[in-house]
Amino acid sequence: MPFVKIYIHFVWSTKNRFPYLNSLELREKVWNHIRNNSKEKGIYIDSINGYSDHCHCLISLGADQNIQKIMQLVKGESSYWINKNKLTKEKFEWQDEYFAVSVSESSVDRVRNYIKNQEIHHKKKAFQEEYDEFISKFDFHKQ
Repeated sequence: MPFVKIYIHFVWSTKNRFPYLNSLELREKVWNHIRNNSKEKGIYIDSINGYSDHCHCLISLGADQNIQKIMQLVKGESSYWINKNKLTKEKFEWQDEYFAVSVSESSVDRVRNYIKNQEIHHKKKAFQEEYDEFISKFDFHKQ
């Protein structure tokens, strides 16, 4: 049996960054559902949290898992569940895009803490501002 320990920090937003998840109670319900549903599918979620318009998730990949399949399962099923249970006034959708970055074992605790403190963090800085700062650190067009 292979031993694989690969952590990925995923971030994805709601469609057009609309604040569908506008209460702490609703967010906690959604994060708990994502965690429980993922466990049933063999996806190990180490940490999950977010804010009204996005989700952060630290996942440990299994030997037979890949980023695209995990995102398809997590985002697709959770949006279906949110709509089926009429948890939002409008039809809920996640943005098609997502962000995924590997996390070294030495940084796992720092990422867990960052994800855990999303409520506090986003009282100071909007998701778009945070995202733009992070992306500007990389020039994806250079070869």
